[in-house]
Amino acid sequence: MAIVDLVMPKMGESIMEATVLKWHKQPGDHVKMDETLLDIATDKVDSEVPSTTAGVLVELLYKVNDVVPVGAVIARIDANGSLVAAAPVAPMQQAPAPVPQPALQPVAQQYQPAPPVVENNGARFYSPLVLNIAGKEGIGMTELENIPGTGNEGRVTKKDILNYVANRGNAAVQPVVQYQPAQTATAIVAPAPQPAAQAVAPQPVTQQASYVAPTGGNVEIIEMDRMRKLIAEHMVRSKATSPHVTSFTEADVTNIVKWRDKVKSGFEKKYGEKITYTPIFFEAIVNCIRKYPLINCSLDGDRIIIKKDINIGMATTLPTGNLIVPVIKNADTKNLIGLSKDVNALANAARNSKLKADDTQGGTFTVTNVGTFGSLMGTPIINQPQVAILALGVIKKRPMVLETTDGDVIAIRHMMYLSLSYDHRIVDGSLGASFLTAVANELESFDPNREF
Repeated sequence: MAIVDLVMPKMGESIMEATVLKWHKQPGDHVKMDETLLDIATDKVDSEVPSTTAGVLVELLYKVNDVVPVGAVIARIDANGSLVAAAPVAPMQQAPAPVPQPALQPVAQQYQPAPPVVENNGARFYSPLVLNIAGKEGIGMTELENIPGTGNEGRVTKKDILNYVANRGNAAVQPVVQYQPAQTATAIVAPAPQPAAQAVAPQPVTQQASYVAPTGGNVEIIEMDRMRKLIAEHMVRSKATSPHVTSFTEADVTNIVKWRDKVKSGFEKKYGEKITYTPIFFEAIVNCIRKYPLINCSLDGDRIIIKKDINIGMATTLPTGNLIVPVIKNADTKNLIGLSKDVNALANAARNSKLKADDTQGGTFTVTNVGTFGSLMGTPIINQPQVAILALGVIKKRPMVLETTDGDVIAIRHMMYLSLSYDHRIVDGSLGASFLTAVANELESFDPNREF
């Protein structure tokens, strides 16, 4: 047999692991080159992983819901195809079968002032994802070590800890009852203290107060889906990382509205693409980023990393109601036609759940259109590791005072609020306000007679 290892592919510079959602093939199945072998989920998007060779699937090394690091071997394929479907194959890794334990009986009113003793003395392995969830939910290391694990070698998986958290909130606070096997229930023997030299130092886990809302009354409890949990985690982390400041301004976009209404039919006939406001706004934003490159950067400790490429992320609503941020790469090299094609393609892919992992990677600046939902303005949260995010409000007609050669007049204009949230560690108020004002001026100076 010529055994080929299939590894978890790298899906972006910031993605270090992925969760197995579904295996499309089982050991013994024939696999074609580039045929989808499994579905995976990252903190950005769900993706399909194709086979890198043709042959017979020999072994699966991870189960559904397992978190797999990038570069790890996830399956093995016999490239010679010498195996047949009925041939025995190596079984998928799974947790060892539990050893039957004696029946447990409570010892009446025996209180336990200290946490239960952990048999492995803290040597159990936990993935960074599990530790992160534990810290967010206020689960200490002692409590974490007592959560049953269904992963390889009894490890606690993401599913295990989320199930534990869900059940943990439903139980009323009760005194802990010490349990012992029925054969020795007559006495509780405290474990002998270990010498100081053998003591294992506890692993630090950030503790957070967790408020459990009352569930009585006429309520409905809905479990967060995976994407919503990731969004919640990213939002909390962003606020904890960056000191947010938000500046506001408004722009008269009457010229843009009139120009789009005039050309949208001819534009679609000529280029086969609908012209929306989004690519017009992106064009103005890109021009202003060129003038203020510090807006297009990230921080690495004390180092400022200015990005030479301008990759604009656009917050997009998924069919589930969750948000995702596909990225227009090298937006500064594209004209209005190219931006329109990219905006439409990414928006359609998001609506049909066809985004690829690479479609959400490499963003250097993000735009969110809160006006789509009727909001006048917003205070968006920065998309880490970027340092700024621009929110576009709804376009509304308002009476405005205009200066003319004959004096001031009141006219009906199409107005829009803009808001910029920025990381005050690197973007000061003067820079943030100057960039925001420049974007407004760029929009207001749009040529209503522009040719397409």
